[in-house]
Amino acid sequence: MLVAIVCALTGLCYAELASMIPIAGSAYTYTYATMGELVAWIIGWDLILEYAFSNMSVSVGFAAHIVDLLDWLGLHLSPKWLSPAYLPLGLQNLAGNTIYAPGWHAGFDIPAFLVVLILTVILVRGIRESARTNNIMVLIKIAAILLFVGFGASFIHPSNYHPFSPNGWTGVLAGGSIIFFTYIGFDSVSTASEECKDPRRDVPIGILATLIVCTILYVGVAVVLTGIVPWRSVAGDGAPVVNALRRVSLLPGGHRLHFVRLAVLLGALVGMISSILVFQLGQARVWFSMSRDRLLPDVFSRVHPRFRTPAFATWVAGFLVAIPSGLFDVGTFAEMSNIGTLFAFVLVSAGVVILRYKDPHRPRGFRVPFGPLIPILSVFFCILLMAGLPAKTWLRFFIWLAIGLVIYVLYSRKRSEFYKAPDKIAS
Repeated sequence: MLVAIVCALTGLCYAELASMIPIAGSAYTYTYATMGELVAWIIGWDLILEYAFSNMSVSVGFAAHIVDLLDWLGLHLSPKWLSPAYLPLGLQNLAGNTIYAPGWHAGFDIPAFLVVLILTVILVRGIRESARTNNIMVLIKIAAILLFVGFGASFIHPSNYHPFSPNGWTGVLAGGSIIFFTYIGFDSVSTASEECKDPRRDVPIGILATLIVCTILYVGVAVVLTGIVPWRSVAGDGAPVVNALRRVSLLPGGHRLHFVRLAVLLGALVGMISSILVFQLGQARVWFSMSRDRLLPDVFSRVHPRFRTPAFATWVAGFLVAIPSGLFDVGTFAEMSNIGTLFAFVLVSAGVVILRYKDPHRPRGFRVPFGPLIPILSVFFCILLMAGLPAKTWLRFFIWLAIGLVIYVLYSRKRSEFYKAPDKIAS
């Protein structure tokens, strides 16, 4: 709920900027228009981090669900090629027996790697998805969630809720910081502003509706999941819902969950495939937008002569996600995605205040209510959630930004249309 409130505040800021600047690029475009090229480069570089690590997390989760599907079918393959090479918490079976000790092991998560590459091929060729097809996919995902909540509710043990907050406020803050990336769908909505019939109206509505629906569904899943199994049993699990159903189905009276587990599995797989598609699409569009502004090589904004898609940017985004997905676990990716996401949200929220001051008379299809209060609260709470992330995540984030700044100073700045060579300035 804490994360939902923060995202609602930020979502309102996104809605205002999306209604003012309805072109591709999301937060990158908004910061370019409000804070200038250097900050836009930083946020664009940050968005590459955000989208990439979000999809790495989803890809690893997809692989975990494939493993569970194989188990449901009675197929048991070697975990060596079905789990990441790095497992900070190790790997155990349902009986608690250790399969891999914490740390590195010889292996590679092949399903996570393959799903990204297959979807990359689809994105390069282009997607012509009808509204009806999209609605069907959404209905399948929602049906799977409602099925889990409906059947799982009868297996809730109230004792699992005690203590209700075992790690106190610190635990709530840290948990909110870690699961934050699950809410960033509304960010991806704004990357497709150019494709909306009426972006000033459609994008704000899409952003806010996404947040409301997601919050209701997430709260329902969290309540049931932590009620049917102890919360510690799902820590670090790439497929917590289906594995919880698997555990409960083995208990007396749990046999009726056997086919519920399959339905939830299939719904989850459909949901993750659509999520990977959306975020890979968004990531490639950020590369495309930065190249179009001459901050990246021109090859990233080249359009395939046949498929009319940014093929090179899409392939780079695909391999950037696919290879690490086979190596690392969900938790590592989620933390990096979250700090990138929260940083982007801070700059977008600040951008609303800056534009209100710099360009108060510019037409806005949607205005954040209560003046600067909501953007300021959004900045405050995003920074608060960032403070809940581990120190090692901050260190990795600063290293990523430092690499980006070196590239900007040595390459991108000199290609910019605003760059003036020293000899021209002297003359």
